[in-house]
Amino acid sequence: MRRIVALTLAVAVTLIATAAFAGNLFGGNYRYVAPADFKKWLETGKKVQIVDIQVPAEFQQHHFKGAVQTNAFPVKSAEDKQKLDRILPQLTASREEIVIVCPRGGGGAKNTYDYLKGKGIAEARLLILEDGMQGWPYRELVAQGK
Repeated sequence: MRRIVALTLAVAVTLIATAAFAGNLFGGNYRYVAPADFKKWLETGKKVQIVDIQVPAEFQQHHFKGAVQTNAFPVKSAEDKQKLDRILPQLTASREEIVIVCPRGGGGAKNTYDYLKGKGIAEARLLILEDGMQGWPYRELVAQGK
């Protein structure tokens, strides 16, 4: 009987650990906005905060009008995080959703999401632009220059 209980417990722990790992691996803990949905938001003037973490050269090439330029990519170092700290007062002063834009919608965006969440920004407000700027198909809605 003890072996059955121990085996059942071991299987349960393994399943829980696998589910947690898969959630992290496949982005289960992050909220995303699809390009088509974000396009609608931009076209209808939905109020959102756009936090762009691209490096300066990429921001110059393409960004969304009204985006807050942080140049914080990849949001790993203390210096990168300080760049986000500068915009925290602006983000906390509103209740609007926050769309994080990075080059590919991957690690840098997740680092930003985690950092802002850790700084007290409600997770319900945080979204990552799916596939980032490289996956953005609606070039007519992208600005260039500063």
